[in-house]
Amino acid sequence: EVQLVESGGGWVQAGGSLRLSCAVSGFTFADYAIGWFRQAPGKEREAVSSILSTDGSTDYADSVKGRFTISNDNAKNTVSLQMNNLRPEDTAVYYCAAVQIPTQAMGVEVLHLVRDYDYWGQGTQVTVSS
Repeated sequence: EVQLVESGGGWVQAGGSLRLSCAVSGFTFADYAIGWFRQAPGKEREAVSSILSTDGSTDYADSVKGRFTISNDNAKNTVSLQMNNLRPEDTAVYYCAAVQIPTQAMGVEVLHLVRDYDYWGQGTQVTVSS
């Protein structure tokens, strides 16, 4: 059974930093994409960042470029999201999600082609105060 468990959420003042982690287990496939998403109250869920397990290609929403960094520790089966210079508008529940990709698929174009993620974590709350 595939499981994704997020951790690292919390409360921080604007300008501060948090590091989210997504522990992944139960994959029966070797190649996958992991995405971070967020959903604020009354708003639709939005994609934040994603990464490939094959070559580490990454993608970011324009709103977080230069502030957030996604990374993949394959040895620990963990994907992290380092969030710096946080803003009140970053307040949301953050989810990680996973989807299998074609064997040895590489390049950011693969991330752009992914439409639906099959496995989701339970979410972790991030609150940024002004």
